[in-house]
Amino acid sequence: MEATGEKMKVDSTFEKKKGTGEKAWKVFLQQGIYKIVNPFVRLLIRLGFTPNAVTTTGFILNVGVAVIFVVGGESENRDDFSYVGWAGFLIMMAGLFDMLDGQVARMGNMGSTFGALYDSVLDRYSELIMFLGICYYLMAHHYFLSSLFAFIAMIGSMMVSYTRARAEGLGVECKGGFFQRPERVVLIALAGMFCGLTAYLIGGDYKLYVPGLPFHIFETMSVFTIPITVLAIFTNITAFTRLMEARKALELKERNQTMHQ
Repeated sequence: MEATGEKMKVDSTFEKKKGTGEKAWKVFLQQGIYKIVNPFVRLLIRLGFTPNAVTTTGFILNVGVAVIFVVGGESENRDDFSYVGWAGFLIMMAGLFDMLDGQVARMGNMGSTFGALYDSVLDRYSELIMFLGICYYLMAHHYFLSSLFAFIAMIGSMMVSYTRARAEGLGVECKGGFFQRPERVVLIALAGMFCGLTAYLIGGDYKLYVPGLPFHIFETMSVFTIPITVLAIFTNITAFTRLMEARKALELKERNQTMHQ
């Protein structure tokens, strides 16, 4: 029994070191970002913004994102991707507020348990509303396959968050995988902005053909839809990875409980 306990202790130590190495670059990146945004955080605190007010602002901006996509979907000009570009910019701004609420809570000493819950709930609403706008836009302009991938990406995004929340509710940490919310927000925002920029530079009706093929392999809209397809695949892979990590952690927890009985 003691030997088994020592083995489990070594395995646990190895996993912690591995996890620390994987997260080191993210911690470094976050610290760099915080150095840039902290002056703005202090300004928000001086203006009287609470963490919940910052969270609500981010949510309202995401509603604005959906509105832009819906209006763009109703536009008769299928090759006008300015709506996608501006929506991408607003997604980035909304994502910034999503990140700032926690920093306002820490620096302003205004953290609360309900604030953490409020942030999580509005983050889910924000992401769902954003994907609603994206799906509407793609369907309205007859990008049916891309709209399907956007819906699958929405499912994957929700399951990434749900898997973590459910695992932590069962008492185990579950933060693995690459496509967490910050990565998703940045990817979609950059895809939208670059799509709008590409349309401005080469035109919204650009299509790339390969001799011998009866269909084009790339078009201006692909700058936006390819990253969405990547999200559709890797968000669900991330959710499944978290599920497997949670399974291992729960089995280890159950073995530890059995050993101490």
